[in-house]
Amino acid sequence: MTPVPPFDEDSARRKVRAAQDAWNTRDPHRVAAAYTEDSLWRNRSEFVTGRQEIIAFLARKWEREHEYVLRKSLWAWTPNRIAVRFQYEWHDDESQWWRSYGNENWEFAENGLMRRREASINDVKIAEADRRIDPNSTHDLPLE
Repeated sequence: MTPVPPFDEDSARRKVRAAQDAWNTRDPHRVAAAYTEDSLWRNRSEFVTGRQEIIAFLARKWEREHEYVLRKSLWAWTPNRIAVRFQYEWHDDESQWWRSYGNENWEFAENGLMRRREASINDVKIAEADRRIDPNSTHDLPLE
């Protein structure tokens, strides 16, 4: 069972790890289940409301972001909020590899579901040889 508020450092870290593990499945339904029915998102410049829109958004995302692999790191927390830094790597249809860097702010309902997610993300082209996230490892990365 994933942690519910109020968070301490240990439960916030477990919540971040649970989110990382879910997103790495690339299963929009599994990921969306962690959000309230009326969850509000800002992802880059796109605004999404509710689980059905989250599912549609994630399905579109993973149709174009091939071999997506993500690592998240706890940045800060309060009793019902968590801030996260992350990196993920993926390639597009032309086999160009990318590393996406970002920060997320999360707010949780009392039942532990996320009711708000705000993500700021930047993409950097990389060569395949410059990848540093091993999809077979769950070790944390130094997020530089």
